[in-house]
Amino acid sequence: MSAVTLDFPNPSRSFDEVRNAVRFIGHDGMFEVRFFVEADALAGAAARTRKTEATEAACLAAFDRARTSIYEVARKLYSRGRQTNYVITIRDLR
Repeated sequence: MSAVTLDFPNPSRSFDEVRNAVRFIGHDGMFEVRFFVEADALAGAAARTRKTEATEAACLAAFDRARTSIYEVARKLYSRGRQTNYVITIRDLR
């Protein structure tokens, strides 16, 4: 198996209301790989305990704070088996 060549040259991210997740893109050479981080994974324990729905702004801010570790998780998931879409859950971020 070759080394993972997944990079994140574009720092943009967006909130996907349908999936209730933050969407971002990775690149493996010329191939685009979509990732979604579930809002629950970004919300934190306090927000889940209060059972409040995470807002778009809060999710994007949480993504930005955890960007480095999210990218590490994304690379790890990608190295296990290459797909076109990945969903990062709270279990993945622990």
